[in-house]
Amino acid sequence: MTSFNFSTWPPQLTPEQLEALTLSATTYALSHGLLYLPPSQSPSNTQPRIPTTAIHAPLSLIPAPFPRAQFQAARELQSVYNVLYARVAMDTQFLDTVMGAEEGVGKADEFTGTLWRGWKKIREHGALAQPLHLGLFRSDYLLHAAEDRLALKQVEFNTISSSFGPLSERAAAMHRNILASTSYFSASPHLTADNFPENSTTSGLVEGLSKAHEAYGVRESVQTFARILFVVQPNERNVFDQQWLEYELLEKHQIHVIRQTLTDLAVSASLDPSTHALILTSPTNSSPHEISTIYFRATYTPSDFPSPSYYDTRFLLERSRAIKCPSLPLQLAGGKKVQEALTRPGVLERFLNNEGAKWGARALDLTAHAADIRATWMGMWALDSEDVDIVAALDHFPDSGQAQGSVPPGTRLARHKAPSLVLKPQREGGGNNVYREAIPAFLDALPAEEREAWIAMEMIETPRGVSGYLVRASPSSSGTDNESIEKKVVRVEVISELGIFGYALFGEGEVVEREVGWLVRTKGTESNEGGVAAGFSVLDSVVLV
Repeated sequence: MTSFNFSTWPPQLTPEQLEALTLSATTYALSHGLLYLPPSQSPSNTQPRIPTTAIHAPLSLIPAPFPRAQFQAARELQSVYNVLYARVAMDTQFLDTVMGAEEGVGKADEFTGTLWRGWKKIREHGALAQPLHLGLFRSDYLLHAAEDRLALKQVEFNTISSSFGPLSERAAAMHRNILASTSYFSASPHLTADNFPENSTTSGLVEGLSKAHEAYGVRESVQTFARILFVVQPNERNVFDQQWLEYELLEKHQIHVIRQTLTDLAVSASLDPSTHALILTSPTNSSPHEISTIYFRATYTPSDFPSPSYYDTRFLLERSRAIKCPSLPLQLAGGKKVQEALTRPGVLERFLNNEGAKWGARALDLTAHAADIRATWMGMWALDSEDVDIVAALDHFPDSGQAQGSVPPGTRLARHKAPSLVLKPQREGGGNNVYREAIPAFLDALPAEEREAWIAMEMIETPRGVSGYLVRASPSSSGTDNESIEKKVVRVEVISELGIFGYALFGEGEVVEREVGWLVRTKGTESNEGGVAAGFSVLDSVVLV
């Protein structure tokens, strides 16, 4: 275990030093695009089509301490995770069993089931025009303090709309700038340049998008004019995180981006009847554009589909020859049910080995990494589970017998272990989980037919006593002139979550992949959720200890 004493963090600062650091952080953020659009002031909660104001993103003044060994281990594991989830996405039978609407979680979760049924229909009609898939991934971790040591434990693996890559890079640059300009007033010997790792997430994510654009494989004259499509949510406040990718694509790779919502695409999108190329029209261009790659920053939540026609638009995109980031099978592979299924005996190993060249003659056998991957997982199981291990675990609870009738062992065990658990549905975006003491009442109200949609996961017990200085963004672009530093900055006990980014471009052959950067989100311990966009946390970086 690292000898670092987390309870001593952050170092003490005087009110004058705190104000100086806050000024440095907020002006840097405003000057370097570490920004959000402010909350809408309109009754309909809509953003103006042409923004006129911005606010800095919520941020941390001092980076979060993170053990160097665990930080490096997380980065090294990312390539294994990249390949693992690429292979999961290519295993149609596995996804049908785990996520499908006939025998998987899609029976209980209507959103998942609708996506799966759309994918199945496309498959059955032979309409999968593009064999390649692109994943821009993020694997999220917390430190688990157990048995006098710190272990790296995975929270989840994200396969769609893995956000905050560009803003996380700018948060790390902000902390390096503060270090260079103030030395953090020599408040801690840990605050040195050697302990502030570089972060180049923007260029790495764009590398993945540009490789997909190149792999699209059209004649050069079309390649020059082909575009990448960003599918975005209406009234998006986190627009700058997306547009830094757009600027990098244009400035470094000469690739243009078109941003449209599903509502826009219902009017603008069509498929070429002979080539299945995705063609977009635009009111600003007289000529339509062919799309090489579709990058989804939407379509991960039911609210993105207010009517069945929105699903029709999503499925039209899937039928196109454009490379999807992610494709429907890759989106389904990121489900919590897949995360739980991989923990079952032998399942991970089946995906990591390459016996008989089942993943291709050039594919790597990654079986040697199985123990390292499994070591990052907490215990988890399905609420509808009847596995022998779950039944055996119930023997430790004397009142867990037959009195509960038809309640599955997985649900009964979740009730008994509720104080140390989190329940997770098949949802992304934050704000969906059920924690600890809230679990029994939730289970009481959960219809039996919906149990299959949920997994139980042991809580990661993070180091206690570590605090941070959190700078919340103002609710509007106009803060009051006399706002005190005490109201602008709060010192609270915190939890910091590390995310590692990677990309994978894959099909039936070799997986082209790379780890490309990292993210830190810090939240107060009173908050169970970790989403910055959902309002639960702030952007941060690491000081390696």
